[in-house]
Amino acid sequence: MAEPTTPRLAAIIRHLAASLLLATIIPSVLFYICLMVGDIWAALAAALAWCYGAMAWRMGTRRRCSGLLWLTAGGLTAKTVFSLATGNTFVYFLQPAVTDVAIAVVFLISLAGARPVVARLAGDFYPMTDDIAAHPRVQRLFWHLTLMWAMLCLVQAGVTAWLLETTSLSTFVAARTGVTTGIAVAGAAVTVAVAARIARSENLLFVRRAAPLPG
Repeated sequence: MAEPTTPRLAAIIRHLAASLLLATIIPSVLFYICLMVGDIWAALAAALAWCYGAMAWRMGTRRRCSGLLWLTAGGLTAKTVFSLATGNTFVYFLQPAVTDVAIAVVFLISLAGARPVVARLAGDFYPMTDDIAAHPRVQRLFWHLTLMWAMLCLVQAGVTAWLLETTSLSTFVAARTGVTTGIAVAGAAVTVAVAARIARSENLLFVRRAAPLPG
């Protein structure tokens, strides 16, 4: 029997979960643990080592590095270099809010173009072709998901700034880790649910058909 030409929803969800775990959850947890048992510089080194190690492993095994992993590694590198250059770790913790705002602005600006940011990242999770991307409903999906993630980034930036001003460093790191993980998981869940509904209606997901009952 020929292999299905469209992916299963379960495979897409596993791939998305693996990307979130690799690029978001593990480096955040490593950062918090190393901050608690060591100091800020140990935490920075651990998070960076994980990101670069994950990228090197994927490249060495000829696996594709997701856009999310590139974004995480790039953001961590910029914040670490700035902190080392200034010796001011407070700026490191403020920068995520600034970065989230910058990402939200990029997402919003991309809405005016032919390919919103989510359309550019979709290939990390689905075998996207030009024909599929040209579907009107798929294009609307990309537009609305890009807008949603821009709003989530702005919410995350606001919460980060508020936590930094009102809590201690250890509480801030723990709370922000929980907030960012929660937002990422919730956003991913909504993205998968909405995208799966559109994909099914456009026959872009493999669905196992029940065998006909014997006559």
